[in-house]
Amino acid sequence: MSLDVTRTEPHPHEARRRLEHARASRLAQLRALDETERSTDDHLVSAQKTAMERALAEIEEAFARIDDGTYGICVGCAKPVPAERLEILPYTRHCVACQRRTA
Repeated sequence: MSLDVTRTEPHPHEARRRLEHARASRLAQLRALDETERSTDDHLVSAQKTAMERALAEIEEAFARIDDGTYGICVGCAKPVPAERLEILPYTRHCVACQRRTA
């Protein structure tokens, strides 16, 4: 029995839905950080805001990949990113192996 159960590439409509959800979540988190009272942890809040802004930029790039037909293709090895990975991290640009190499 084969353990290769990778599903086919994601449907653009489903990918857009997941990305829109991810964007809405990150925007809500960013708004919550903006409403946080300033304290001695300003550096922590700043780091969190930077991470949210980076994720939002990656989400916008993923929308562009849907539009140009490259969504779901790893930018490192040009192989399909497993659908399971895209379900968890819909804006990822890399398969797991290539992500490990870039980290």
